[in-house]
Amino acid sequence: MKTQSSATAVPAIAVTAPRGRNLGTLQAALGVVAFSLTFPATAWGLEGFGPWSLTAVRSVLAALIAGGALLALRVPLPARRHWPGLAVVAAGVVVGFPLLTTLALQTSTTAHAAVVVGLLPLTTALFSALRVGSRPSRTFWAAALAGACAVAAFTVQQSGGALSSADLYLFGALLVCAAGYTEGGRLARVMPGWQVIGWALTFCLPLSAPAAAVALAFEPAHLTAHSVAGLLWVAAGSQFLGLVVWYRGMAAVGIPKASQLQLAQPLLTLVWSVLLLGERLTPAAPLTAAAVLVCIAVTQRARG
Repeated sequence: MKTQSSATAVPAIAVTAPRGRNLGTLQAALGVVAFSLTFPATAWGLEGFGPWSLTAVRSVLAALIAGGALLALRVPLPARRHWPGLAVVAAGVVVGFPLLTTLALQTSTTAHAAVVVGLLPLTTALFSALRVGSRPSRTFWAAALAGACAVAAFTVQQSGGALSSADLYLFGALLVCAAGYTEGGRLARVMPGWQVIGWALTFCLPLSAPAAAVALAFEPAHLTAHSVAGLLWVAAGSQFLGLVVWYRGMAAVGIPKASQLQLAQPLLTLVWSVLLLGERLTPAAPLTAAAVLVCIAVTQRARG
């Protein structure tokens, strides 16, 4: 009887594991689609909100959604040992990335920003390698350097020979977001992904709520269909739901493998910028995005 039980258990595991990986891949892909709409939605939001008020209000709305879910399901507070990691998630994806990219989009097109942020998968992979102590191969570093050079050349060319303030905001956003992604992916292995971003948002509420009130006092909102739709998407879609499925996917398939799916994000954003905003692409934008995709794909194939 024991032998028969063992024999029947093996196929069950073999079937379940691929299904779990496929589901994780699908969840991470849905996160990428949600993130690809962030820049166009932010551009819409800026039609009726200032950069500081848009960032603060989106955080408040997302925190209310997340806090309501945590309260309704009576989820206990996370263990204290997880609080530093949640602080990194909050600083990176709740405050840092939204604020820096919103400031950048005041003077940058979404197409330009999408190409620069195309380095986010590579940056996330680098942070993940440093966090777990792995040693990437020479091929990995060569491809990383090539991708960085391609993006630097594009940003300098688009800025007329020098980096603009928008580019500095975008490069800063890369660093803080990669740290938040890496730490969130690590935490999602020990707690549900939606709780990772849920607690990060909720812990920020005592700061984001007063910040929203002050920002709206200095940057009065002028509500339009575009600004409201953009605000709702960046709050519910990008800030909460997108990160829920993204962290679940990262926990299921691993941080490096999930970050590879984000290679499609810059190209998707370029498409949305044309369809939703009517932007015109320069030949350098899609060419640079394609070059970055190739470089990051090589880093994903490289072995340590």
